[in-house]
Amino acid sequence: MGTVSRRLDYISWDDYFMGIALLSAHRSKDPNTQVGACIVNQDKKIVGVGYNGFPTGCSDEKLPWSREGEFLETKYPYICHAELNAILNSISRDLKGSTIYVALFPCNECAKAIIQSGIIEVVYLADKYKDSDAVKASKIMFDQAGVSTRKIQTSRQILEIHFDETVV
Repeated sequence: MGTVSRRLDYISWDDYFMGIALLSAHRSKDPNTQVGACIVNQDKKIVGVGYNGFPTGCSDEKLPWSREGEFLETKYPYICHAELNAILNSISRDLKGSTIYVALFPCNECAKAIIQSGIIEVVYLADKYKDSDAVKASKIMFDQAGVSTRKIQTSRQILEIHFDETVV
């Protein structure tokens, strides 16, 4: 009777939760930027996911997706960022001690929501806007509030998902 060893190429918790955030980003209808977020409690249970998009009940066809122009003719006054959606969509209002995985380092508005919700760690993939005042403000607030931030360390560049029943 031979023994079977466990599979060794399984993904890490960080890769798993960031993968959920990146998969969630694919729900975004924004033609320019797709961001996803995944909130995980201390027991490594997913308690919220979100992506950037317009509020529930607001039309994806009637509101603008433009990045430039008069303020009300751009997406900016209407869009909800992935982090805020993940917090608002969470299955629990008690997010104290949780970690949020997000594709893009949070802006100052999302940083406020993250801090107020009790999330204590932000794990991010990219810091594309690190020189912007919004991200600088986020980092100041996170530092003062004791929210730790870290760029995900992974050896993966690709994680494939197949919708083919012969794979399982």
